Order: sequence, then structure tokens, then C-alpha cells
Amino acid sequence: MMPLRCLHRTRIIFFIIVILSVVFFDRSAAVANGTFGLNNVAEAARKLAAEPFKPPQAIPDFLKQISYDDYRDIRFDPAQSLWKDSGGNFQVQFIHPGLFYTHSVTIHTVNAQGIRKVPFSPKQFSYGRNKFADKIPADLGFAGFRIAHPLYKKNEFNHVLVFAGASYFRAVAKKQVFGLSARGLAIDTALPTGEEFPTFREFWLERPAQKARSMKILALLDSPSITGAYEFTVSPGDRTIVEVKARLFERKRVKELGIAPLTSMFLYGEEKPRPNTDWRPEVHDSDGLMMASGTGEWIWRPLINPAKLQVSYFAFDNLRGFGLLQRDRHFFSYEDLETRHEMRPNAWITPIGDWPKGRIKLVEIPSPKETNDNIVAYWVPGNMPPAGQPIDLAYRINFRSDEPLDATSGRVVATRVGIGDKEDLKRIVLDFEGGKLETLPDTAPVKASVSVGQDAQLIQQSVVKNPVTGGWRFAFQVKPPKDKPLHLRAFLQHEKDTLTETWSYLLEP
Repeated sequence: MMPLRCLHRTRIIFFIIVILSVVFFDRSAAVANGTFGLNNVAEAARKLAAEPFKPPQAIPDFLKQISYDDYRDIRFDPAQSLWKDSGGNFQVQFIHPGLFYTHSVTIHTVNAQGIRKVPFSPKQFSYGRNKFADKIPADLGFAGFRIAHPLYKKNEFNHVLVFAGASYFRAVAKKQVFGLSARGLAIDTALPTGEEFPTFREFWLERPAQKARSMKILALLDSPSITGAYEFTVSPGDRTIVEVKARLFERKRVKELGIAPLTSMFLYGEEKPRPNTDWRPEVHDSDGLMMASGTGEWIWRPLINPAKLQVSYFAFDNLRGFGLLQRDRHFFSYEDLETRHEMRPNAWITPIGDWPKGRIKLVEIPSPKETNDNIVAYWVPGNMPPAGQPIDLAYRINFRSDEPLDATSGRVVATRVGIGDKEDLKRIVLDFEGGKLETLPDTAPVKASVSVGQDAQLIQQSVVKNPVTGGWRFAFQVKPPKDKPLHLRAFLQHEKDTLTETWSYLLEP
């Protein structure tokens, strides 16, 4: 079994997580005729949206006040895993409330016989050195759950998906450790009015068939502004695919709705010298935001840990996909035997159907330590439907180690920033590799198309073959404005042929 630290690393999320109370509705008829599903949960969400928002009842104070080490001592007994003796391909283990999980959720199972609430019992857990086991309420409930599935050996179950906290969930595929998180929804993130955190308050776990390779999860989402019904179909393997369908209902209008949000951590990378207090070359769960447009352009935006909050938008008429990636897969880039950053998943979002015009929003939050999730990325639709009309969503999240980028396209493998020939200049050095770049001789007239905007001056540039890597290096100097960030873009071309993805970067003053 994987250690707890790998299954759920502590994250200080910068926001208050609120988990809401349970709503019950009649489902017996739907189960009897085998039709219980997303539509039933959507009907509950619709009715819930017509009612005033009700905050949840919190867990006992002593559980909120325990330390991280105390919480780690609370462990679910694997022998009591849901469906353990079924002989099937999926098992479920449950997560105890406490520390940063300050409210409980309700969990049900669904099969041909009906819907059954999963009962909580302190006997499902061991409490280690903690002395409060006899104070645990018998009806405390769970904070969330983990899905286990054999990834390597037939009878050896590995955790592949975790739901815990607000609308957060995480997944891994083969040869990965848990890293970035996905969320059900983002509301008003990084706006002056403050962020609102929707919560999955109730779950229904559909029991898979004996030899099934996929499992379906239904969830009811609630918040002061939005309610919603979600259906997740998870298919673990070399890549773990989570297909998401949802229907949302507004209690009130929101300023900004974030679709398919991803959350990750970036402390520092190769773009700048590492802090003199840390021995590791790089520390991050993701190192870039990738986006694919309907025109065929691929955009790579290396992440930064900014000096102050930075928000970037990327407009698309026809988005093909986006995701947070861990492009650097070399152990020597991190040298950390415990965290294994080179094994963190990529998460690639693919719309199901055509999404309307809109923008990708990237939020980068200043962070002094790696326990903070300081990167958020999501899709913002250009126009919201009329008030009172439900919002339907459908997309896939591909948790993978490889990338979706076309193999014929070159990619940026390193971004480095330093002082130029003068103190008011910045030198940027980009290394490109892969695709058609590998076949071009060093005499080929490869050029860079670079944009520095109207507020900056491009001073000098050069493109040369890199004899060590076989790729190409583009270096340039720019005189940026003194008082505001500078958005840069560049790609390589040979005659009329575009050779690489488009590099996009935010250079801070």
C-alpha cells in the first residue's frame, strides 16, 4: 500500500474549504427500474437551487484542532474496504474527517438491489497514538474516499482516484505518484470579491460489474451560488481517464465561472537560480500550462512563482484542449527520493462537443513553500446562459505521463532568464527539441518569430543548433518596462514551415 503522504499530501489551499449538509430525495423508483443516474441527481440539484443555502454542521472541535501528525495516525483498515471480497476490479477505502477536513459527506452505494448509505463506524479506522478514539461520534461520517484498482498485478490494489475536500479530486496512472488536483468547479477565483468554493456534499458509488475496467461515481455539488449534478466515469491504466458530465443550476449569478479547474504547485524551476536555502535543483508538481487551439496552434506557457499575484488570460474561439503538465521527467532535475516530482501526472482536458468562445485563465499565486497549491487553471466561457437556464458540461481529463503534442512539432524543454549585457536588459534562453528540428542540419536557416509587445524593445537575438542535445537554442535580450509585467511569445520556423509550439511567458518587472 502506498504511504499516506503519497496519497494525500498536505496542501494549504489559501482558502476556507466548506463542505455542506446532506439532502435526501426519493430514488427508490429509479433504482427499481434501473434508471438511477445523472438525471436523478440533477433533479435534486435543481430543487436545491430553489432553496436558501444552508451551511453544514461542523465536526467536533477537537478533530479540527489535531496536528498533521495526529491526523496521519488515523488510518482506514484495508480489510474493511468496500467490495473487497467481490472478486472485482475496484475497491473503495474511506477517509476520516479531521484537521483540514472539517465537515463530512454522505456516501451511498448503488446496485441492482437499490441504494444503500455507507455507514460510518470508528471501528473502520485505527487511531494510532491518538487518545480520542472513544470520543468519535458514531454518526461522524466520512471526509471522502479513495478508489483502488490493480495497476500492476491482478490481485494487488493501488489507489487511483481520491475525492476529499470541497470539490477536489486527484488521480494517477501507472508509474505515477499523486500530484496536481482537479476540481468540480471554480467560482470567482482571484477576484477582489473573494473566491467561493463549491463542495461535493453527497456521493453515489455505482458498483461495477465483475470484470469492469471502469467505475461510475455520481455527486451532488452545492455552494451559496451554484448547485450541480456530476457523473464521473474513471478508467484506470497506463493513462487514467476521468470522463465528466455535469448539469449546473444557479442560485444567483456569479461574476466568473471556472470550468474544468486544475490546481497544482510550482515553487521554482530552471528558469531562475534556486533559493540558497534549498538543495534541490527544482521543486514543482507541474511546470507548464499547455493549450491547443482549433487553428492547430499549440501554446506552452512555463509556470512561475510570482512576486505578487498574477492572472493571465488566453482567448480561444475553438479550444481543443488544455492542461497542466510536468514536462521535465528527469530525476536529476529534482533529486528528491521522497517526493519524486518527475513522476507527477499531467492532466489534459479535452472538451466533449464544442465549447463556445471563451478564455483559459491562469492564476499564479506567490508561495514561500511547496506545501502550498499556488497554480490554478480553468476555462471561462465567453457568455453565460440566461438566468434560470441550466448549464451542461462534458469533458475528459487524461492523467498521463506523456504529452498530447503532435510528435512532428518541436517543444520547449527549458526556459532560462537572467540579466542581459546591461542591467536594464533581460536575457532569455530557450531550448527547443523534437519533431522536425532533429532532422535539420546546423546550416539550416532556422529563424525565430518573437513578439515582445509595444512596451518593450527587442535588443538582440540568435538561433543556433545545439550540438549537445541535437535541438536548437533561441536566445534574445529584451528591454522590458520597469513597472509592469511583460508578455512574450516565440516560435521557430524554417522558411514557411512552423517547426515548434508557441512559447508564451510572463516576465515580471
